[in-house]
Amino acid sequence: MLKVGLTGSIAVGKSFVCEVLRELGAFVLDADLTAREVVAPNTVGLQKIVENFGAEILQPNGELDRVKLGAIVFGDEPKRQLLNSIVHPLVIESQNDWLAETERENPSAIAVIDAALMIESGGYERFTKLIVVWCQPAIQLERLMLRNNLSESEALKRINSQMPQDEKKRYADFLIDTSEGFEATRLKTTEVFRELELLT
Repeated sequence: MLKVGLTGSIAVGKSFVCEVLRELGAFVLDADLTAREVVAPNTVGLQKIVENFGAEILQPNGELDRVKLGAIVFGDEPKRQLLNSIVHPLVIESQNDWLAETERENPSAIAVIDAALMIESGGYERFTKLIVVWCQPAIQLERLMLRNNLSESEALKRINSQMPQDEKKRYADFLIDTSEGFEATRLKTTEVFRELELLT
């Protein structure tokens, strides 16, 4: 089985690239989904977050209030690192379980894990190949403002809290530029997938 990491900064189009890879036949795990699962109600992850950030980050139904937590950790580096130190090990453990299961069921699969902080957390080292999705900074800013209904300064704060795109690109085996929209991205993603197939 070929293990592929996929990463990129906020609002660069990773989800669309993953969708195309799935259509082409790759097995894709979305790390955001995993990150939600490991902090669902009654999990060790959520318990640890409450211990460190207080019960006020919970919604009335006992679920994590991601907006409240986001407001606390964005722009506060020590708190962001604390949150990552709780969530990342749980996410990596869950991903490893998924990889093992996928390999058992489909030994010749192309298994792709999508995670925004894969390089920062060192998680990318578990993969044979790394895809970095990126786009022009002005387009990224515009997409993030539209998607999350943020002001320019709020959006920039989120972008600047992550590793710069140019730095991420240095780690890549494959680059997918989404700046020119869906069709161009689909073509480039298909090209990359065909190259991955040659490695299986």
